Amino acid sequence: MKKNHANTAKSIGAGRWAIQGYEGSFHQVAAQLFLGKETVVIPCDTFREVVRIAASKKESNGGVMAIENSIAGSILPNYNLLQKSNLVITGEIYLQIRQNLLVNPGVTLQDIREVHSHTMALQQCYAFLDQYKWKLVETDDTALSAKYIHQHKSRHVAAIASRLAAELYGLEVLSPNIHTMKNNYTRFLILQRQENVVVPADADKATVNFHTDHSKGSLAKVLTQIAEAGINLSKLQSFPIPGSNFKYSFHADMEFDTAEQFKRVIKKIQPLTAALKVYGVYKRGQWK
Repeated sequence: MKKNHANTAKSIGAGRWAIQGYEGSFHQVAAQLFLGKETVVIPCDTFREVVRIAASKKESNGGVMAIENSIAGSILPNYNLLQKSNLVITGEIYLQIRQNLLVNPGVTLQDIREVHSHTMALQQCYAFLDQYKWKLVETDDTALSAKYIHQHKSRHVAAIASRLAAELYGLEVLSPNIHTMKNNYTRFLILQRQENVVVPADADKATVNFHTDHSKGSLAKVLTQIAEAGINLSKLQSFPIPGSNFKYSFHADMEFDTAEQFKRVIKKIQPLTAALKVYGVYKRGQWK
């Protein structure tokens, strides 16, 4: 498994990759784990900007974008961005989100008066934070919070962020793994332009989007073909089609044994759909 992942990452290469957030964010952690420590990230304020820069040959090699979380669920706007773009999924990685209490060197728990972080990070750590009477300050980004306390050298402000943020900004991990739910994973997609795509020989997963003519039983016919082909439908997400009267398209993740198996099922379901687009054929992601 590790060898397959290494081969996929090697074929994609490092270079410059657009991410949402700042240096030290979990997007950067995911990028480095998949593409290598030498990967240079291009921080973006929004996922829309990630997609724009990832699509630009002059600006980047591609993008790394979160698509779903095991607690919060699917990031629906990102599916829409993917659908509207011409980017191709060439890989994925599942990253365990480990939150840590970061401080400037020498700061103790007794020194802290405020804790800064993104609202979701704060919520993930309430069981730990409730032990103290600290003021909780919501910010735009976990890594930006770490950068802030580094720049201001405060002895009374802590941040919740990744270990990578601590390394980048010279902070200490005062309390590691303070998140309440330990089984918290985010799935990140590796996105590239079509001209750079190399489908790995051992590809065993694909992402597609389709919609049917919405006649009675049309979706069931598609799903029956997928099941009879021995393919695991690991995700099926519906989306309203803009401008239609409550008609839907479907985003599907399929897991298979061989690329030929996937090609055969696509050939069978193509006539059953009004439109079908393959977003990418790639190697199933590792859990980190």
